[in-house]
Amino acid sequence: MAPAERRAVAQHAVARGLSRRRACALVGLARASYATPPGRGDQAERQAADTVLVDALLALVKRHAGWGFWKYYHRLRKDGLLVNHKRVWRLYQAQRLQLSRRRKKRRLPERVRQPLAVPEAPNQCWSMDFMSDALTDGRRFRTLNVVEDWNREVLGIEVDFSLPAARVVRLLQTLVERHGPPARLRVDNGPEFISQALQDWCGPQSIVLQWIQPASPTQNAYVERVNGSFRRELLNGYLFATLQQVREHCRLWQYDYNHLRPHQALHLMTPTEFRQAA
Repeated sequence: MAPAERRAVAQHAVARGLSRRRACALVGLARASYATPPGRGDQAERQAADTVLVDALLALVKRHAGWGFWKYYHRLRKDGLLVNHKRVWRLYQAQRLQLSRRRKKRRLPERVRQPLAVPEAPNQCWSMDFMSDALTDGRRFRTLNVVEDWNREVLGIEVDFSLPAARVVRLLQTLVERHGPPARLRVDNGPEFISQALQDWCGPQSIVLQWIQPASPTQNAYVERVNGSFRRELLNGYLFATLQQVREHCRLWQYDYNHLRPHQALHLMTPTEFRQAA
């Protein structure tokens, strides 16, 4: 028997479930000669074998259209086609059977553009926004800044490595107990602000959540103005090794901003003086 014939018999036996070592021993073929040398195999035989495999693969795809490559491959092996995964992958690609994995962009409800109204009394509207920075060891932390739009007062600054919706609600509850509830909360479309937890908290207190339009920070200009000063004077001005240092500097900065800094928009009064004068 010629080597090519022995090889074909051994490959047929392996396709039927026999191990490669046993099949080569039965036909007297060296295991190193089992694979068909490049360019020397029977092209018609390979094409015929590929046709059988493609037919089996397409039949599986027709029955199970939502499967992926590896599930098809293991199913073919369970059905008795003991083929190499690289060969199956080559045919799988040739047939353009890859599943589309395009991620769907999350769509937000349409946000109605509203002009940035100037509040005429306290608690008409508060604004909130997140900021982030890093400690000296590389760990990133976040701050949640809450501003009273009427007198530009910084009502609260929450600091931690993570600030989920529950922490947002907890800070707001503290501020409401201290200052009373606002009529509106102006926020962006971050996951914490569109969460059901925040909406459930606002509902019973008749607080309206006003979401700005995506990519329109100017619609939240009051808190953005505070954030600019907060970034320049605090986050960019110091190196922090611990969260405790961040919280202490935030407390001092908030006091200075509310009690000592004159604001041109408030006729050079501080937010505290403006509240007392009103």
